[in-house]
Amino acid sequence: MKFGLIPPYRASITHDSEFMSALAIEADELGFESIYAVEHAIVASDYEKKYPYDGSGEMALAEDCSIPDPLDLLGHLGAKTKNLYLATGILVAPNHHPVPLAKRCATISILTGGRLRLGVGVGWMKEELEACGVPFETRGKRLDEMIEVMRKLWADGVTEHSGEFFNFGKVNSYPKPVGGSVPIHIGGHSKAAIKRAGRLGDGIQPLGLAGDDLTDALNLMRKTAEEAGRDPSSIELTLGNGLTVFDEAALEHAVAVGADRVALGTGTSDMNKLSDQLKEFASKFIN
Repeated sequence: MKFGLIPPYRASITHDSEFMSALAIEADELGFESIYAVEHAIVASDYEKKYPYDGSGEMALAEDCSIPDPLDLLGHLGAKTKNLYLATGILVAPNHHPVPLAKRCATISILTGGRLRLGVGVGWMKEELEACGVPFETRGKRLDEMIEVMRKLWADGVTEHSGEFFNFGKVNSYPKPVGGSVPIHIGGHSKAAIKRAGRLGDGIQPLGLAGDDLTDALNLMRKTAEEAGRDPSSIELTLGNGLTVFDEAALEHAVAVGADRVALGTGTSDMNKLSDQLKEFASKFIN
């Protein structure tokens, strides 16, 4: 089992270079597989309370929480580490245009030896997407086309595209990412997200799903993959948990459902305390 870390975003410290560098370097040295960066380009002060992972409809992050650009943050951490994978979890992809996004991802990939993993979702905050010029209702179809565009630009040679949202003639985009692509993992909980992972994803991060809901989602993902002529076993599964609450039972469950990794949330901005937590976890589950 591989383990990733989600920095303590609630502590509003992820913009702090010293803290984040120390966290990434220690995680790398202890054998954690990856570190995750989340995205909100903006947080509306009066957003409609539709956060899907809490009954209140409000996200756990404060409206004025510091949320640095995930790709810039990961590029910074990539320069500080040697083996740690750099993952977005989750990039609100429709906020972006796929042409410059493909270039940014390819650049991080090539500069870090292929350590970027792009986790994408459609986003839930209508006000954020509209601030980025994206009609909320189009975000799903837009993401599907974005994935197609980026993979075209990452492939060798000249490419072109004519679609509903994006169009360009014969173009070149270099450098290419290591291995000719960047792994794309689909995050979300809806049937649309689960099917998107089956059709298009290199991985799936079924956010907020557990028990029978998780089983049903994975069955739907595998069925959709088979219908698309894909091998469901090639689609990686990433589950979520907490660094300080993960135990043997959680590990047995992750193994039983076929997870490839677990992304572990952290909660303290005290680096000394967090270091102790990382070492304790590593001694139990990594080393």
